[in-house]
Amino acid sequence: MYIEQGYRGNLGRWKYFFIPAGFVGLMVVNYLTVINSTISVEEAYQQMIDAIGKNTFFAMNLAFLAFGLLLVLAWTKWVHPQSIRSLTTSRKRIDWKRVLFAFLIWGGITVGVTLLDVALSPDDYQWNFRWEAFWKLAVIAILLIPLQTSFEEYLFRGHMLQGLGIIARNRWVPLVVTSLLFGLLHIANPEVEKLGYGALVYYIGTGFFLGIITLMDEGLELALGFHAANNLITALLVTADWTAFQTDSLYLDISDPSLGWEAYVPVFVVFPLLLWIFARKYGWKNWRSRLTGPVLSEAEARAEFEKNDR
Repeated sequence: MYIEQGYRGNLGRWKYFFIPAGFVGLMVVNYLTVINSTISVEEAYQQMIDAIGKNTFFAMNLAFLAFGLLLVLAWTKWVHPQSIRSLTTSRKRIDWKRVLFAFLIWGGITVGVTLLDVALSPDDYQWNFRWEAFWKLAVIAILLIPLQTSFEEYLFRGHMLQGLGIIARNRWVPLVVTSLLFGLLHIANPEVEKLGYGALVYYIGTGFFLGIITLMDEGLELALGFHAANNLITALLVTADWTAFQTDSLYLDISDPSLGWEAYVPVFVVFPLLLWIFARKYGWKNWRSRLTGPVLSEAEARAEFEKNDR
């Protein structure tokens, strides 16, 4: 019943197009600017960092997306209008324990795998800790990264997933469309420029993973926790001079960038394992109907709301 939560607003299908169209338009313009630029993304980033500093550049990038979160939530509350709770979950209240569980499990895996790689390949990393810069990074990251990742979740797995599901009247169309869009909108990232379009497999795979856990769990909570952990731990723990997040992190990856088999391990090994863990913990069943089945009509959904809200 997560997609059907969109019926709780004053439904107007046109209302679902403005914010996604605007954001996708900005990303297309950004990509066209990148491919027509005389300098690489890496060089452009470095010029900005040299001019204003890493932390300021980092904060500016995050602030833009944090504003996007406020825009999505305001649009939901006053234009649809729909409650933020129903955009977040099909449950009667937002389950913060789910957010925390996903954050801790993915954060723990990320820290563990990174430290193991540092131990096994010490020549690929440089200790980068400087207290004066790190504490400022930590404040910026802790305050803004959850807003940045929440914007992407509320836009793709919330606003767009519900809107496309209601319009298409099924679940597989919004799952496929939002996952592909989520991945392709990273196409202008410096990682893709450096590693090639094969890097998009990770982003698109992550989009599908987040879409699957949202549909199976009937809410955004797990996706919100996972995404926040992924970006926050990465920003604080390790960075490189060719990634989108260039921060004063604890470690600097100084290895030659390459796209090997290990880049695909999260998508084809770790994410399926996480799906199994979540399914066992939360008792997920009926995978086919939840991921590809029909979406109820507005009349059917409202009848279910009336029954469940008693």
